[in-house]
Amino acid sequence: MPPNVLVAYGTTNGSTAEVAETIADVLRKSGLAAEARPAGSVPSATSYDAVVVGGGLYAGRWHKDARRFVRRHGKVLAERPLWFFSSGPLDPSASERDIPPVPGVKKAMVRLDAREHITFGGCLREGAKGWVARMIVRNGKGGDFRDFGQIEAWAARIGQELTG
Repeated sequence: MPPNVLVAYGTTNGSTAEVAETIADVLRKSGLAAEARPAGSVPSATSYDAVVVGGGLYAGRWHKDARRFVRRHGKVLAERPLWFFSSGPLDPSASERDIPPVPGVKKAMVRLDAREHITFGGCLREGAKGWVARMIVRNGKGGDFRDFGQIEAWAARIGQELTG
């Protein structure tokens, strides 16, 4: 039976969910059993052999659902292969250079011995939730800066690592 991988995510407007679904899809194509689920809907991580956790970035912090998931399931996560991703910059910077994890994510990486973190570009579209998000879009600073080639390549590396 192939390893079972959870891709848990925290998102407000759905962009990070789309990244997580892409990662899970690539992992399935690598021969793994993988599912993407909202972090707040996962009652237990014990049935998974490996975990990827992602969160949108808001004012320099990971999405609250991703933070809560890592705190709530920390003991189990520390016993499994673990990767983190962030999504958020509303410019091409994430495709141009490595963006380090925000301090809270860095602490969780060290505490749980996560294998890797990557930051992907973000996406903010018309109709976004939240006053700040709507102002960003209204001021022409929104858009889709996700690089799905980069996302797929990162997920494929995880798949290779898990399948040997």
